[in-house]
Amino acid sequence: MIVGIDLGTTNSLIAVFRDGRPQLIPNTLGDFSTPSAVAIDETGKLIVGLAARERAATDPARAAQAFKRWMGTERTVKLGDKAFRAEELSALVLQALKADAEAFLGEPVTEAVITVPAYFNEAQRRATRTAGELAGLKVERLLNEPTAAGLAYGLQDRPDNSTFLVFDLGGGTFDVSVLEYFDGVVEVRASAGDTRLGGEDFAHAIGKLFIERCGALSLADRERLQKDPALWWRAAEQAKRDLSERDTATMGLMLDGRRAELELTRADFETATADLLQRLRRPIERALQDAQLSPSALDEVVLVGGATRMPMVRQMITRLFQRLPLRTIDPDQAIAQGAAVQAGLKARDAALDEVVLTDVMPFSLGVITSQQVGQQRIGDRFSPIIERNTPVPVSRMERYCTVSDNQKVVELDIRQGESPLGSDNLHLGKLDIEVPPLPAGDAAIEVRFTYDANGLLEVDVRDVQGGRTASTLIRNTATEMSEAQIAEALLQLRALKRHPREEEENRYLVERAKRLYEDRLGEQRNAIQAWLSEFEQVLDAQDPRAIRQGRQRLREALDSIDGGFRF
Repeated sequence: MIVGIDLGTTNSLIAVFRDGRPQLIPNTLGDFSTPSAVAIDETGKLIVGLAARERAATDPARAAQAFKRWMGTERTVKLGDKAFRAEELSALVLQALKADAEAFLGEPVTEAVITVPAYFNEAQRRATRTAGELAGLKVERLLNEPTAAGLAYGLQDRPDNSTFLVFDLGGGTFDVSVLEYFDGVVEVRASAGDTRLGGEDFAHAIGKLFIERCGALSLADRERLQKDPALWWRAAEQAKRDLSERDTATMGLMLDGRRAELELTRADFETATADLLQRLRRPIERALQDAQLSPSALDEVVLVGGATRMPMVRQMITRLFQRLPLRTIDPDQAIAQGAAVQAGLKARDAALDEVVLTDVMPFSLGVITSQQVGQQRIGDRFSPIIERNTPVPVSRMERYCTVSDNQKVVELDIRQGESPLGSDNLHLGKLDIEVPPLPAGDAAIEVRFTYDANGLLEVDVRDVQGGRTASTLIRNTATEMSEAQIAEALLQLRALKRHPREEEENRYLVERAKRLYEDRLGEQRNAIQAWLSEFEQVLDAQDPRAIRQGRQRLREALDSIDGGFRF
């Protein structure tokens, strides 16, 4: 069975194409969204999803969130006595989604289409593939998130030459892509974005405002909150959501038994995030420029990603394009639905007409060279061979000459990025080739880059004078996990103790009660403690019927004071 997965920064979803349509799969709590959060409890047991998100509020040292932003790096986070890379944490989320799908479908799930931001570089894409492998999935395709949104909105069912701009603002990443449909082909004309910009940044802007303005905070409080955003992140996220629905909101949190509050207006929020809104404009302008399209040439502008619920984002898009954007599918669910459509295409579902998807290079590929400026030669220059937003698969060739007399070897430093400085761009690999020892500029090499739809870059080099050749297939980057590291990670993940799936809601309710106890005072705090004690007694008795009844009572009691805030 093949499924589609939206592996998100804040939340992740899984879906299947069945009965002629994409179908979202619920987790054990009955939600379609599973928070991309992982925690380890005091006994060393693994917690994934909503319970882990609750644990992050009460014990941030044992929880990890927003690790999608670390994909493709060597950064690790320590949970308990174990250190995890982003690939491993993502694999734990994928394993939870896989288990939910297998329970729902009643059959093994072995393959997946996993979505990634269009602006993910090679290291980030390979890290995502590794996460799928660690989770026991064969990753059939990495699908760009805006392309998935286009499939969910039925771009392939529109008239020929229909053009969409997909504006995708998720929890941690931002993408904008221009898609065109013609003659059975969905073509990405251009992509741009920012992998360090998302809804989390808007919540952090509120948190920063709270720290600056809340009069109940002492200098020590402010320093503590600045050092540990986990203490206020949830309250800031709630205020952000409240301000998306009304003009004012109150952000409050408990500090050492004291409650600190600040009333915020939507105007305050917009002022605090003006620089973030400006950062959203630049990728839009770049994508339209690269696609050689004016805003009026677009047939539709589509909003996806939960952060597009913020009114100021929708207003900005309306002003820029002089039209109301399309948002008929839940923005949190569109990408997972599109991934399921692609999974159905992979499985050759009879309900789907054949659609060809073409992608583009999100970043330029090239080599580091030097440049003659007057009498001086300047090094560390980036020379693109395949420029960004070139459709893939693609093959391009450039010729380079030696820079020193009697030079015997040319060393190619292969990079990906847009900086004119070669060293500022992502290092992908190196390749050396011998050349005849001739005067500078007389020996030449031809360098051919061939890039395919699976993200593999083949580099072929030919010595023009001597006929020597050299080639390499770029598979590894400095930050990619080696086969030995993957094998070690598999052993570590398998050794983790997990709560049985049927106990996950119990675990979530306990963690939620703990978080609410920390956040409340007086009678409410006493009530929460009593409710939690009663539920723990029921759990200890191990009577399934009594546990179901106790779970329902605790859920209703917590909802009565918490408003049922879910992520």
